[in-house]
Amino acid sequence: MKNIVIFASGSGSNAENIILHFKKSAQANVAAVFSNKANAGVIERAETQNIPTVVFTKDELLAGKVLEKLKPFQPDLIVLAGFLLKFPHDIIAHYHGKIINIHPALLPKYGGKGMYGMNVHRAIIENKESETGITIHYIDEHYDEGDIIFQKSVALNGRETCEEISEKVQQLEHEYFPVIVEKIISEL
Repeated sequence: MKNIVIFASGSGSNAENIILHFKKSAQANVAAVFSNKANAGVIERAETQNIPTVVFTKDELLAGKVLEKLKPFQPDLIVLAGFLLKFPHDIIAHYHGKIINIHPALLPKYGGKGMYGMNVHRAIIENKESETGITIHYIDEHYDEGDIIFQKSVALNGRETCEEISEKVQQLEHEYFPVIVEKIISEL
């Protein structure tokens, strides 16, 4: 059985969706959820599913202490599901090619530092885009620039609010993210 470790900073709906997906799989399991926010909703969601949680500070992440906390879980794949800090070089180097992220837009558009959540959706509205979507990609040293694994788009009519765009994107995330994670883990 292969191990997945999820990193998240927010409410954790994608993390929970992945946890539930792999509870039904003999192929892999979610070994732990890591978060940089002790009060993040993802912590409660993981604990409700009996998944170990690890909370750390940004300083610990930058000092290489999170890599040491990660090693005992022996991750075959690290999944960033709404993790808002830049991933550090030491973890990227140690788990090269085994770290993926989901982004709420069709990269390379609307990626980079500060481009997350409603910031992305506002930019899409301001630029009068006719579509948006999700991108699942590998992590490298730069925000949202790793090799793209999967994209799925959804049409926009030009009258959506940020919240409505967020709902459309989240539907795509929930439908496709666990499936793509499973496909990647099966190929490792």
